Amino acid sequence: MAVRLPRPHRFDVCVAVAGLLCGILFWALGLNLNPGRLLPGAWVLLPLVVMASLELLRRTRPQPAVVLGTVMLVLDQFTVSSIATITMYTDLMYAAALYGTPAAARRLPISTGLVTAGVTIGFLAWWRAPEALLIGFLTGVVSFAPAATGALVRYHRDAAETARLRAEQTALLAEMDRAQAVGAERARMARELHDMVANHLSAIAIHSTAALSLDDPNTSRDALTVIRENSVEGLAEMRRLIGILRDSSGDLEPAAAPTLEGLGSLVEGARNNGLDVTLDGEYGSLPAPVELAAYRIVQESLTNALKHACPGRVTVALAQRDGSLTVAVTSPFGDRDGPRAPGSGAGLVGMRERVALLGGDFEAGPAQDPDSGDGKIWVVRATLPVTEGDRE
Repeated sequence: MAVRLPRPHRFDVCVAVAGLLCGILFWALGLNLNPGRLLPGAWVLLPLVVMASLELLRRTRPQPAVVLGTVMLVLDQFTVSSIATITMYTDLMYAAALYGTPAAARRLPISTGLVTAGVTIGFLAWWRAPEALLIGFLTGVVSFAPAATGALVRYHRDAAETARLRAEQTALLAEMDRAQAVGAERARMARELHDMVANHLSAIAIHSTAALSLDDPNTSRDALTVIRENSVEGLAEMRRLIGILRDSSGDLEPAAAPTLEGLGSLVEGARNNGLDVTLDGEYGSLPAPVELAAYRIVQESLTNALKHACPGRVTVALAQRDGSLTVAVTSPFGDRDGPRAPGSGAGLVGMRERVALLGGDFEAGPAQDPDSGDGKIWVVRATLPVTEGDRE
């Protein structure tokens, strides 16, 4: 099976044609470098034509081209010699260092430098005349100079390519970091929005359902009062969050994050919505992220109890010991007869994410009631590390 050579580059074709035409023109005008050599006359055209043909391979087969070109350069010295042949050989040497393998690009300047030094020393020892230095200089111009130039150009070209790839990689990593930051911010906003508004909307849904299902003016009036209070508070929370999101100049003061000091008001609001809640807490000074996470966990647990819990007592307990804060909320678990608000499960996901960000543990699910023995309760328990080492 015949091997097809790759198609030569357009620039290489132009170089080959220009070199061949110039060489023929110099021969026709009698512009020869070494008249009176062993192979006179038209013999100079043989290395010229072969060297021009090798120019077609300067980019696709640079190493074979420079090897065969060296043979043609030696042959050219036995003819009247053409400057075009020598010039095309320097181009082949340059191309071999630029387009050849990395190993060839490293070896060519070294080997041509050694050849140049060897020729200079050899002719000095043979001729014992200063003219020998001129032979060494010409050898360096024909071989070492183009090889070193090609290797230098290749080095800068590879360095520029490496810098470009590094810039693209840096831009890609920056885009990935930006996407992760946007995703984390979206998740944080979703948790805050859910925790702030879900409690009010759940109370509105349950009391509105009760008002529609009971034909009692007093009950309807009480339900509408609770609905109005929760809708006003929920609307205020929404407006505050939207104001923070819209403000890009930083002129608005950010709303203070809720702390555990607000648990009393949170529990009182749950009682107003019909829950029987008890609060028991033992804790000292806590980092702000831990206080916010604990507050939101209690808030979401009370919201879930309002939507899904059976009639009975809801307990909220906080205890700080061994470098961690434990938050436990229990509520009756089972089928309820009254109205209930729909749930999406986003609350449990949000609580789990908050705890995971602090490196804590979270669990939620049904359990056996230790007081009654035969009943079940829904338990939400989160352990939040409060020491510096745990937070890292």
